[in-house]
Amino acid sequence: MFALADANNFYCSCETVFRPDLRGKPVVVVSNNDGCVIARSAESKKLGIKMGDPLFKFDRFFKQHGVHVFSSNYALYGDMSQRMMSILGEMASGQEIYSIDESFLDVSGVSNCIPIEEFGKQIRARIKKEAGLVVGVGFGPTKTLAKLANHAAKKWTKTEGIVDISSYTRQQKLMALVEVDDVWGVGGRIEKRLNTMGINTALDLSRANLSMIRKNFNVVLERTVRELNGESCITLEYAPPPKQQIMCSRLFGQRVTSIDEMREAVCSYATRAAEKLREQTSKCQHISVFIATGRHSNEPQYYNTASLTCEYPTSDSRDIIGLAMRGLDIIWRDGYRYAKAGIMLSDFYQTGMAQLDMFSELQPRANADSLMATLDTINKSGKGKIYFASQ
Repeated sequence: MFALADANNFYCSCETVFRPDLRGKPVVVVSNNDGCVIARSAESKKLGIKMGDPLFKFDRFFKQHGVHVFSSNYALYGDMSQRMMSILGEMASGQEIYSIDESFLDVSGVSNCIPIEEFGKQIRARIKKEAGLVVGVGFGPTKTLAKLANHAAKKWTKTEGIVDISSYTRQQKLMALVEVDDVWGVGGRIEKRLNTMGINTALDLSRANLSMIRKNFNVVLERTVRELNGESCITLEYAPPPKQQIMCSRLFGQRVTSIDEMREAVCSYATRAAEKLREQTSKCQHISVFIATGRHSNEPQYYNTASLTCEYPTSDSRDIIGLAMRGLDIIWRDGYRYAKAGIMLSDFYQTGMAQLDMFSELQPRANADSLMATLDTINKSGKGKIYFASQ
């Protein structure tokens, strides 16, 4: 038995946790350059506000309807996600963090101790009390059915945020009500092809011939059909595979024209990228830095990137910052108004798995791993924050 817990309107909910006076009012979150809407509360959706709506076009509309606008705060959302996932991890025997606001749980055997819907109520109550967030919880014998149940829990308010489709009868009833494009793994392009075959609902898809599905689509959709019929084909990924690239970039709130300001920004991105690298116990050898002007302005355009290679695999923030600064000096040009910058790390090795060059004069700094571990421990403790001088 699987559960999928998913926070409702996550970015907006994170903002209203600290502004409880805005609960029940229209709220939107806009991208980090205050360009487009990237999250909407339920009240904003009722006003017809769509994802991607540009802020400058709807500014007057937002003021007329009392829509509260927040600039995106990814540090806050990451912290709130960590709290939510930590609580969910304590309540189940297995957990797969699927996205920033979604988590699959292994709840096998829970029904032997407590009714499954009662357990869903406990999940919702604890998340609400300890993190201030509202979650929808769906239960099913496969991950695809749990995802479908979660969709119903969030769509229909009469469910009170909990849907259990562990029984065959409930599965059939729900699948008859759900459009095929709402099935996990079925995109718009596949939906159109399925519709031409007379497959319009999740129930239609569950009854499709497996040989026909495999012949006309692929083994992935065949697996989805099996999951809709209660055959568990997708297991929990307890430890997601490490990323092969890490990027940190951001559009600036206002244009950057001095290299000193740009150095501070690039250093901050390099520091965060190095932290992410250490979180997955990897080291990198290839570092790229890029800067760019705004694409949609009448100002002179400039974009450039520099790539540098470290003599040895490293996750030391000092090494990564140093290479990033060298790269920035290579590509910087005066006279431009820069809108964006970023860092990308690649060519990864797992810690302890890389072979060093015994003839190279450049070797990793002494005690670098211990120093970085201490730095990360302090910065995650909540008791203080250590910065590099160039930040």
